[in-house]
Amino acid sequence: MNAPSLKVSERLVHVPLGERAYDILIGPGLITRAGGEFSARLKGRRAAIITDEHVGPRYLASLMDSLQTDGIEAVSLTLPAGEKTKSLESLAAVTDMVLSARIERNDAVIALGGGVIGDLAGFAAGIVRRGVRFVQIPTSLLAQVDSSVGGKTGINTRHGKNLLGVFHQPDLVLADTGVLDTLSPREFRAGYAEVVKYGLIDKPDFFDWLEKHWKQVFEGGPERMEAIAVSCQAKADVVVEDERETGRRALLNLGHTFGHALEAATGYDSSRLVHGEGVSIGMVLAHKFSARLNLASPDDAKRVVSHLSDVGLPTGISDIKGELPPTEVLMDAIAQDKKVKSGKLTFILTRGIGQSFVADDVPSSEVLSFLEDMRTK
Repeated sequence: MNAPSLKVSERLVHVPLGERAYDILIGPGLITRAGGEFSARLKGRRAAIITDEHVGPRYLASLMDSLQTDGIEAVSLTLPAGEKTKSLESLAAVTDMVLSARIERNDAVIALGGGVIGDLAGFAAGIVRRGVRFVQIPTSLLAQVDSSVGGKTGINTRHGKNLLGVFHQPDLVLADTGVLDTLSPREFRAGYAEVVKYGLIDKPDFFDWLEKHWKQVFEGGPERMEAIAVSCQAKADVVVEDERETGRRALLNLGHTFGHALEAATGYDSSRLVHGEGVSIGMVLAHKFSARLNLASPDDAKRVVSHLSDVGLPTGISDIKGELPPTEVLMDAIAQDKKVKSGKLTFILTRGIGQSFVADDVPSSEVLSFLEDMRTK
């Protein structure tokens, strides 16, 4: 099938994965055109929409109308908002609804929401009938630049974050930039942390650009679409090279090993810490830890702290509200992380801005001592 022509106000990023290739459309008003984009790329005529109590009231009706206009029969399930929805109980509810709706392999599960809904709905799409079509309509900046791209899905367990999941690529991503205007400042800042990540991994020029243009990105000018497009292209390039995270794709976890441990330590309480905030602190910790190991200059960490602080993101463990468990508990969470191999700690460290690398067999004693020192700074 041929996709509709691109509008002047839109950007397209193609993810060339052979038979599983897909497009990421970036621009305003895409939710109201979702039916046409769906019909142009997918053969099925049924869809199961998964959303949450924050997003559904705003966008579900428009999406349903668009699908119906193009002859697509759709049903929906609205779940509670928040990280705690990424659970086995929610997965059971979603899979039961998808099966009850008689969604077949050429039909689709549509995720309308942020990263939580995308991860959960994608996991369900990957396991129902051993895999049905999947469409991502990410409604947060974080989801648009990160979790909606690349096919990683999953839910949390009491053992840690995203420990149950599958790789299941979407068939289409519609990143409607218009919905970002409704995000709270905190939500937008949290998503921006993932934008910064791409500069810190291997695009120092992009990090330079963000330092100069971040205010325009926040204000919603053409710089916002540019930042989203660059981020999506950066992730797509890595995914194509290493789809199942056996090598280079691990770099996308910069800041996440520390960040996931901090999220677990707060019990995934979004009033205390949301994912992007954990990533922000985690990226700072990765740069400070690299400096402590004499891998990078302390000035790089100071520069990262300066930029993230400028946009209003937390940069230290002490910025997290409330009491945290002992450092040993944080270490237990790190030991459960998916990036642990044969019991050896693996971190994404750096030799400078845009010079991240995978460090295997990091001594746990060094990490423990470092985290203990960072708790009061």
